[in-house]
Amino acid sequence: MPTPRLPKPTPAELELLRTLWQMGPCTAKQVHEAQQRERPELPYANVLRLLQIMHGKGLLKRDERQRAHIYAPTQAQGSLQNKLLDDFIHKAFAGSGKALVMAALRGGQVSADERAEIQRFLRENHDA
Repeated sequence: MPTPRLPKPTPAELELLRTLWQMGPCTAKQVHEAQQRERPELPYANVLRLLQIMHGKGLLKRDERQRAHIYAPTQAQGSLQNKLLDDFIHKAFAGSGKALVMAALRGGQVSADERAEIQRFLRENHDA
């Protein structure tokens, strides 16, 4: 039986997912405090509401055993990123991973250090 396809997170939801992947399961207050470092204007009520919406969409699980509910992503970071990347490659690059990589390399989004790391990866995985 295939697993149900989860909705694609919005940019705001991805921000909260990144926080939860980095910190692990958290209360809404902890997520809000972490988010305030980059977005001090963000109200607590907005974070709480977004966490509740994400739970309803299946992007988060919620432990309700304590007074302060604990939120955690339902998908591992790499798994969700791979799904989003596959969708992006299909839509924007006609399914070609090569076209995506070439566009990134030509477009200047890849630093010299990142290029060196990519080259190392390709050398090490040449026969894989």
